Amino acid sequence: MSIVFNAIGMMGENVVLGWLTLELTNSPFMVGAALGMRALPLFFVGVPAGALADQFPRHRLLLITGVGQALTATTLGVSVLTGIATLAHVMLLTLAAGVLRGIEHAARQSYAHDVVGAPALVRGLALLGVALRIGWLIGSIATGYAIAHWGSGVAYLVVALGFLGGGMVLLPAAVRRPATSTHGVGAQGPVVLAGSRAMGGSVWRGTLEFLVTVRRDRTVLVLMVLTAGAEVLGFAHQVLLPSLARDVLHTGPEGLGVLSAARAVGGILGLVVASGRGVASGGAGFLAVLGTFGASLIALGGAPYVVGFVGVVLVVTVVNACGALADLLAQSLLQLSVPAGQRGRAGGAWVVAIGLAPIGQFQLGALASLFGVSAALGTSGLALVLLAATTALLMPSMKRL
Repeated sequence: MSIVFNAIGMMGENVVLGWLTLELTNSPFMVGAALGMRALPLFFVGVPAGALADQFPRHRLLLITGVGQALTATTLGVSVLTGIATLAHVMLLTLAAGVLRGIEHAARQSYAHDVVGAPALVRGLALLGVALRIGWLIGSIATGYAIAHWGSGVAYLVVALGFLGGGMVLLPAAVRRPATSTHGVGAQGPVVLAGSRAMGGSVWRGTLEFLVTVRRDRTVLVLMVLTAGAEVLGFAHQVLLPSLARDVLHTGPEGLGVLSAARAVGGILGLVVASGRGVASGGAGFLAVLGTFGASLIALGGAPYVVGFVGVVLVVTVVNACGALADLLAQSLLQLSVPAGQRGRAGGAWVVAIGLAPIGQFQLGALASLFGVSAALGTSGLALVLLAATTALLMPSMKRL
């Protein structure tokens, strides 16, 4: 339930942030900038956040970050309702929430591994991903409805309730003992309490140790690059949904809510397939999914002119089914490629990779402002296809993971 509530807040924040920024600036580029500000801290806090998750109780970190994000959303909601909100307020509070989100992401991945262990990790992460996207679905529709009927201020308060619920649900949770693994590259390592100080050293020392691991292990580095590519070229398409809804499809905030809900539905469908072992879970599967993700973005670029609103919703669903699979495989491969004592930092490496999202958000916003939404989506999709194909050709070892 924690991840469902947290996802309601996370997707709701995404919807209201994009719509409020578009209202304040009337610029798709500034929407990209605002959503980029939301993701920017992840790059800088990712590995330290992972080291923190290796030394302190992970469920407590999840509780603290949920309450913190609820406070930032409440502050934004009140500022909008009282008429004092400016773009600067939105950017600064969104930046603060992004720092908390980086810690939350790193802790949640490693906590999932603690609970299910390596043999069931892909299926466990898939089930968590389904719960996440159920929350996205609820958050998308509820926030779009709130914006349409009561405005962005009330929508931010809905977001705050989601984050608060996600933290409070974890109050009775116990510290989990990480499960030992007999599968994967990272099967070695002692059994230690998640969050135990016995893991040794400071957060700074843990960060440096992981950076040394990344420098020595080419597999981890390539997985980070591919994850970053999926984020920059694929997931960044979300910044164009407000413009797609308002300027191309000519629907209001409720239309944006439907498109955001389609993202959640697509993710659920993709992860249901994964949890039933309907997709290859190794490196070859990861590369294939990345290529399909890119191809579906190219299709999305042309869909508004061919199939109309309902067709666009279906294509958005397919795009995000591919995206969910790419995200799942990136997370699981990173977790299984490090020793047991560095799983929090593996989660942090994933956070660092997705922290490069502002690059994609800025470039998509700029391309859309200059050449239109369809050109921006087609360009990013083609680049993602080329990234997957180039990796498969130049690094055949990835296909054997």
